Amino acid sequence: MNKIVLAFFIVLTTFISNAQSFNPGIDSTYPFALKGVQVNAKFTNDTERYRYNQMRYYVTTILPYLDAATKLFNEINVKLQDPSVGRKERKAFIHKKEEEMRDEFEDKVTSLNVTQGELLVKLIGRQTNVNIYKILSSFKNPLVAIKWQAWARLHGMNLDKKYRPEEEPKLELIMESLGYPLPACYAVNNY
Repeated sequence: MNKIVLAFFIVLTTFISNAQSFNPGIDSTYPFALKGVQVNAKFTNDTERYRYNQMRYYVTTILPYLDAATKLFNEINVKLQDPSVGRKERKAFIHKKEEEMRDEFEDKVTSLNVTQGELLVKLIGRQTNVNIYKILSSFKNPLVAIKWQAWARLHGMNLDKKYRPEEEPKLELIMESLGYPLPACYAVNNY
């Protein structure tokens, strides 16, 4: 008998209460954006601190190359968006810019270690929102992109991987601390 009374009471209160009912035009939650919060790295041991400091050193080493690469990417994109630029002009412009970059940075970039190279590839993808494979494919040609992708795969990298900030929390923390906020193209609006 107690079970029947209890079940009847639960059913009755479910129909009477309006706690979970929908009221059109009236909502109890208000969406708003919060200010950004600076997170300081906390390390559980010395090895973690060493790896963080080493990554930070590597990032500061490659920042001039990153700045030059993103500037070049944006410059080429602006030129290619111009409808008056023909195919031959486009190729000549890209070749000229490639030669300038090669003259200025080739010896310095070839002296980078593998980890610095991987970080440079990731950060170029972060800053441009385009992976290296697509950049090579569109600026050079697909065969060049395939060649470099094969080389990268042999060395454990993937040039066709899109940069995801949530997969690189340490790298994001380092870039934020160096004054390179996450580009607006990665902003997610949940409203």
